[in-house]
Amino acid sequence: MMELGYRLSNMKFVLDTSIIIDGEITKMLEAGKIGEGSELIIPLAVLDELQSQASTNKEHGFVGLEEIKKMHELCSAKKVGLRFVGQRPDLNDIRLAKQGRIDAIIKDVAMQESATLITADYVQALVAEAQGIKSMHIRAPTKTTDLEFEKYFDESTMSVHLKEGTYPMAKRGKPGDFKLVKISEDKTTYAQLSNIIKEVSEASRVSGTGSVEISRSGATVIQFGNFRIAITRPPFSDGLEVTIVRPIVRLVLADYNASDKLMERLAGNAEGVIIAGPPGSGKSTLASSLAQFYSEKGKIVKTFESPRDLQVPDEVTQYGPLEGSFEKAVDILLLVRPDYTIFDEVRRAQDFAVFSDMRLAGVGMVGVVHASSPLDAIQRFMGRVELGMIPHILDTIIFVRDGGIKKVYELNLTVKVPAGMTEEDLARPLVEVRDFETGAIEYEIYTYGEENVVVPVSKLAKAGSAEASGIKKLAQSKIMDVVRRFDPNAEVNVISENKVQVRVSKEAAPRLIGKGGATVSELEDMLGVKIDVEAKIPTLGKEIEFDISESGSSVNILVDDEVVGRTVDVYIEDDYILSSQVGKKARVKIDKRSDTGRKIVNAIIAGQEIKVFLSKH
Repeated sequence: MMELGYRLSNMKFVLDTSIIIDGEITKMLEAGKIGEGSELIIPLAVLDELQSQASTNKEHGFVGLEEIKKMHELCSAKKVGLRFVGQRPDLNDIRLAKQGRIDAIIKDVAMQESATLITADYVQALVAEAQGIKSMHIRAPTKTTDLEFEKYFDESTMSVHLKEGTYPMAKRGKPGDFKLVKISEDKTTYAQLSNIIKEVSEASRVSGTGSVEISRSGATVIQFGNFRIAITRPPFSDGLEVTIVRPIVRLVLADYNASDKLMERLAGNAEGVIIAGPPGSGKSTLASSLAQFYSEKGKIVKTFESPRDLQVPDEVTQYGPLEGSFEKAVDILLLVRPDYTIFDEVRRAQDFAVFSDMRLAGVGMVGVVHASSPLDAIQRFMGRVELGMIPHILDTIIFVRDGGIKKVYELNLTVKVPAGMTEEDLARPLVEVRDFETGAIEYEIYTYGEENVVVPVSKLAKAGSAEASGIKKLAQSKIMDVVRRFDPNAEVNVISENKVQVRVSKEAAPRLIGKGGATVSELEDMLGVKIDVEAKIPTLGKEIEFDISESGSSVNILVDDEVVGRTVDVYIEDDYILSSQVGKKARVKIDKRSDTGRKIVNAIIAGQEIKVFLSKH
């Protein structure tokens, strides 16, 4: 295996993909180490491979093509030959590229041309030597420290934003209190960004401290140490852009000044925790603190991240998507039996499903969710998870803003009549959202019709008391004033915040109701409440004489024989009690143990007036 020595002249060299991307050939040409009369041969398979990478917006493709462009210029100036030879790879070659098919084509070209293969890949050089092909292994010195982008960072820099043709900007400060500042008077050029990308790509590959977390057409995310580097290209972005983010603080849970009550809950009862907050509020920092907290308590802690940028102890294993999917990663994660899993950035529908499945499988879960309020975090689960299951998945919501814990909610499932409703038959299952520190219910979530609704109970309670007193005053004044125009002795009873019962005489009832209900509907629109109209006594029939007697367990209303078989209506004072048909013995028999019987017996004892009317129906 040949090593690089002095000036190489009158020689033929075949270049593989790795040495072109490394940029060593252009450096050798610039330094005159490849002399006049020499010839550089680039296999067409290499050119097609770089073109394919660039077409899918992979960084190495762009870097390699730029290097070939430079070679053309330098070879012309240095009188060094440059040509492209060999066969183009077919679909099978491309499909088997990772298994070494492209490398084999490159070695074949070197053999056919009786040339020396120059490569940065040690295995490629070793295989070439085994085949009897002259090879030269050149390992480019790669910087792994003091990279170009690091000059933009100081101790207070959270992130650096670079885009071609614009001034470099940086966010400096701390979570919740940062400023966007210009960090250079010179606009960033495409060449500068390309150099930064190349440095980061090579350093992450060589140092072992970096990894490509996301690689998509037009977008790449590299995690290099504590730095998260997001690279975007057209057509995804309108220009080449590099965004570099670094955590500037690392806190432990005690630094958040959490109450003893919250610390006790996190240590024992909280197993479905959501950390919510807007971007840059310190959610991931708190998640890292919780990971350390649980790890120090002897728990097995894992993380789900993409990219993997949480600052956690070495004992905490950080997992990314398995074959691009967290759903596949769950199968492996459950086999390692974690006590807690930190799920950083629950965003997509699949993420919510994975979070829910793992929680219901018994794994303690801590999820990080972007939300502008703590309630929004719960609502993001609604629609993705059945309402009744939410309290089994989430039990604690921690809202973070400006780097501190601002609000904590706990969730409970119960069955009761929702706040603001009065009828007992409206009871239903609902989720109570309580302020963790005070225990006060702030929201109720339940199904109304076919929709899930979130009702602010605290506001409803305040408004309800004010509205209730307002309704009563309205009932005593405005409503009373209106209905007394129909009956001076009208009675108004408040049923609920938006419903009243009006009782008037049998003569006034038709006038108040109006033809087809027109009058009462007009009054409802004017007063803003629902009005139920009842007559104090029957609107049909006449009052008849009767006697009352008791026999055993019954109370009997005795009437004249002429009304046998007719229906009568019984009232106590002006309250309707029942309607019944008169039997053959000219009586209405009522069981004293029934509600109606007890009312009549009590009325007799209290000396209340009992009235019987003959119905015409």
